[in-house]
Amino acid sequence: MAYQALYRVWRPQRFQDVVGQQHITRTLQNAMAQSKVAHAYLFSGPRGTGKTSAAKIFAKAINCEHAPVKEPCGECKACQGIQDGSISDMIEIDAASNNGVEDIREIRDKVKYAPTAVSYKVYIIDEVHMLSTGAFNALLKTLEEPPKHVIFILATTEPHKIPLTIISRCQRFDFKRISQQVIVDRMAYILEEENFSYEKNALIHIGLVAEGGMRDALSLLDQSIAFSDDDYIDMEDVLAVTGSIAQENLLKMVEALVGNDAKEALSILDNSMQDGKDPGRFVYDLIYLLRDLFMYNSAEGMEDVMVRAIPDDSFKEHASKISSQWLEKAIALLNETQQDMKWTNSPKVLLEIALLNLQEINVIQEPKGTSEASPELLDEINKLKAELKQLKDEGVQPKEQVQQQTPSKRPQPQRGNRYKVPYEKVRYTLSEATKEGLQGVKKNWAAFMDGLRKSSPPAHAKLVDSTPRAASSQSLILSFKYEIHCSLVLENQEMIESALAQYTGTKLTIIPVPDSEWQTIREDYLNNQSSAEQDEAEQPQEEDELVSEARKLVGDDLLEIKDS
Repeated sequence: MAYQALYRVWRPQRFQDVVGQQHITRTLQNAMAQSKVAHAYLFSGPRGTGKTSAAKIFAKAINCEHAPVKEPCGECKACQGIQDGSISDMIEIDAASNNGVEDIREIRDKVKYAPTAVSYKVYIIDEVHMLSTGAFNALLKTLEEPPKHVIFILATTEPHKIPLTIISRCQRFDFKRISQQVIVDRMAYILEEENFSYEKNALIHIGLVAEGGMRDALSLLDQSIAFSDDDYIDMEDVLAVTGSIAQENLLKMVEALVGNDAKEALSILDNSMQDGKDPGRFVYDLIYLLRDLFMYNSAEGMEDVMVRAIPDDSFKEHASKISSQWLEKAIALLNETQQDMKWTNSPKVLLEIALLNLQEINVIQEPKGTSEASPELLDEINKLKAELKQLKDEGVQPKEQVQQQTPSKRPQPQRGNRYKVPYEKVRYTLSEATKEGLQGVKKNWAAFMDGLRKSSPPAHAKLVDSTPRAASSQSLILSFKYEIHCSLVLENQEMIESALAQYTGTKLTIIPVPDSEWQTIREDYLNNQSSAEQDEAEQPQEEDELVSEARKLVGDDLLEIKDS
């Protein structure tokens, strides 16, 4: 017999083999045991989670010669006939290739005929969302009032494409992604039955890459078995098959980023690309490694919740040197980069920029084990306290009080190589800004963003987290949730300004500002405006020359001044 793939050999034949979907299998089993079987079901969920398998098991169970039962026996003629396809009363239709009105009309004409070999005719329509509008309309009446001997099971990965009139006529069951641990346990069971040895971390990594799909996991496992030279699957085999990055290289990358070694970080990335690794897979693996480092640093005994890292000595050594603050910010930045990479033709360049930006978020971590101060340090602190008290007794004011008494201009923050806010342009725009100008932009902003999403998805992605803050007749201040977008939006500035002008009627120069600094800039501007108005009010106004001469002639008592 020809070789069969693992996912075919180990396809579930009983409800107990459909792993990770107990909320569905239990409901169906109880319904059959109580003879409360519905006429139509809708199975929806991600690929490879057991929808079609559960439908076939259900068809066998309701037609089993020992029915009503919770599990098909698998030995009677009905179970075996449905399993090998020799019974014509179980009809499986692929709606992707049979999606026309005539295909559904043929079903509608045949459902009235009684089954020939079993108790129920079962129609399994896979990928039902691919049916045309006319085909759905042809199916409506049959679903609403089918003959008693017919059961429909509709399976789909995209239930939102199915008309509500169809959904309302079915009992809906939503299959969920299978957890990583359940996938690992199932693969371990299969390998033991197949007499294959394995490295546990290799199965854990397959479970991560499968993203909740058992069929995907078994396909990757099949490839790994074929790739290995013996009856043993290790981590290197899985990394080669999945295209993932070795933990050793990822840890070197983290070490280079924390150590501000840009050359080494970019060299590691470039070598991985030369080896044929995908930038998307690189950032995916790096995010999960940082996640595991974060989990390991957060509490004791977190090795069981790791999904990517192997907690060896090298991993633990690196974890002790990295602060949780840095890990948290690095994960946030890489997640943002991962989203932006979907809209660019140069993902490697975007990833290189993200790696360079990661070096600027280093947070100094207090060495572990130094929570208790040494006696020498305590003596030094006590001496400083005594000197501070003596200075206060002598009337010396603290620096904060001196700064409060002597107002000074707020110093601009040191930003290094990060985005530099054009403060002068911002202040000038604020001085010329009008409420009507901002309202005009906000009124058209939603339509502008929708049009930009269709014409230029990369530019739209950079503006998703932006907010119009102030607008003059010539410029517009936009604040951005993520500072990196302030720099990225300048790459498409001319195109974005031209697109916005089509909606507002005026071409405005965009001035990007990070959200973290907008409030400070605005408060400084308002404070300066208030101070200027107060100074103007306190200055004595020059008196009119005619009024002065009149005052000299008649005096203040008889002089009355009226505004014309």
